[in-house]
Amino acid sequence: MNRRQLLAALALALPLAGYCADGGGQSPRPRVIVSTDIGGTDFDDFQSLVHLLLYSDMIDLEGMIASPWGEGRNRKRHLMDIISVYGKDYPQLKTWSPQYPTPDQLRSITKQGGSDLAGLRGWGEPTEGSNWIIQRARQGDPRPLWVLLWGGFEDLAQALHDAPDIKSKLRVYMIGGPNKKWSVTAYDYLAREHPDLWMIENNSTYRGWFLGGDQSGDLGNKTFVERHVKGFGALGDYFTTIAPHIKMGDTPSLAYVLGAHPERPGAGGWGGHFVRAWDRPRVTFTRHLTTADLIETFGIIELVLRPDGKAPAQPQAALLVDKQAFTGFLGEDGAWHFLFSPKESKAWSYRIKSNHPGLDGQAGGFTSRDAEPEMALRPSARYPNWWTDDPSPQFQEGPNQGALSVSRHRAEFLKDFAARLQRTREMKPGIQGVMRR
Repeated sequence: MNRRQLLAALALALPLAGYCADGGGQSPRPRVIVSTDIGGTDFDDFQSLVHLLLYSDMIDLEGMIASPWGEGRNRKRHLMDIISVYGKDYPQLKTWSPQYPTPDQLRSITKQGGSDLAGLRGWGEPTEGSNWIIQRARQGDPRPLWVLLWGGFEDLAQALHDAPDIKSKLRVYMIGGPNKKWSVTAYDYLAREHPDLWMIENNSTYRGWFLGGDQSGDLGNKTFVERHVKGFGALGDYFTTIAPHIKMGDTPSLAYVLGAHPERPGAGGWGGHFVRAWDRPRVTFTRHLTTADLIETFGIIELVLRPDGKAPAQPQAALLVDKQAFTGFLGEDGAWHFLFSPKESKAWSYRIKSNHPGLDGQAGGFTSRDAEPEMALRPSARYPNWWTDDPSPQFQEGPNQGALSVSRHRAEFLKDFAARLQRTREMKPGIQGVMRR
C-alpha cells in the first residue's frame, strides 16, 4: 500500500467522528489521563503508547501515570524514554497539526504512580499519580476527565478515597481482565465504595483489537507491522522493536474516547460496545473450595480462613494460582483474606504458601464460567453508570465476550493507524515549500 493509498484509506475509514484535531467539530476535545503499567511483563502498553502519541493531537492529554507493578519502583523512566522517541518524530508531526504536544509538555504531565499493590482495604498512601488525578479533576473545566486504566487501579482508588468530590467529573475506561486479577483489592474498593462511578469495565472486549476480524493480507498481526509500522519514523521502529506483531490491548480505550458517542457506551465503535453492568459478581467463602463451586469469570472470590495453631511473629501467606502468587491479608477480624479474580473460564486449582503452619499447604479449586447472556437484561440499580462487556453471542469472538464489537472494525482502525504512521515520514504536503520561502 503506497502513500496515496494510505491517505485514501484514511479518508474512507470509519471516522473518529466526535472530535477534530483543530479543536473544532461537533464536540470539544476530550481531556485524557492514561495510567499505564509500562515496564511490566506485557509489551502491549509500549505499543499502545505509540498509538496514543500519534493521536495526541486529537485530545487534551493531561497526564501519563506509571501505575503500580512492573519492574522496579521508577517506571516513569519508561514513559520518559518513549517521549524521547516521540521527540524525534515531532518535527514532522507538528506540520500535520499544531495540536501535537511538545516533548517538554509531555514530560511535565508524566507522573509516578504507586509502587505497590493496595492492601485489603484497597487504598494506601497518596502518590504523585493520585494527586495529579485530583488536581486535574478539580480544574475549572466543564469537560469530563477521562481516566484510561491500562494497568493497576491503585492510583484511581487512592484519588477517589482522598477526594471523593471529583467523582462526578470522571469518566473511567478500565482495561480489566488480567489487570483486575492483580489489582483486585483496588477494584474491590471501587466497586464497594464507589458504585456510582461512571465506569466502563472492559474485561474481554479489548481482545478484539488483536484477535479475530479481518486478518487477511496486510491486516495480519505480523504482516501489518512489517509493512506499515517498521521503518515509519522513530515511533514505528520503536513499536517494532518491542514486538514484531500487534497486541495494543489498551488502545481500544483511546479509540473509544475518540468515537462519536463516548457518553453512550451502548452505541458501539472502534473501542467496543457495552451494556449496563449487573451486580458486580463477588462471592465470599469461609471454607476451601472445590471444582463444584462455580463463580463468574472476572468476578471476585474472597477466601476467608481462620487457621488452627500458633501464628509466627511475622505471619505471611500467599495464594498460589497458575504459578503466580497473590498476597494474603491478615484482617482486623483475625482471619486471613485471599482475593482472586479469574481472567478466563476454566477449572482452577490453588494452594496456600505460608509460614503459618495452620495455613501452609492447604489447597482447593473452583470453576469459573462466562456470564450468561441474560445478565445483560439485569442492569443493577446499585451501579447506575457502570458498563461492561456485552455477553450476547452476537458480539463474541471465539471465547471472548464482546470482542467482536471491536474486531469487526479491524480493517478501518488499522488503516487509520497506518495513515497516522505515514506522518512520521514526511511533512504535510505543501509545508516544505512554505518553509523554504
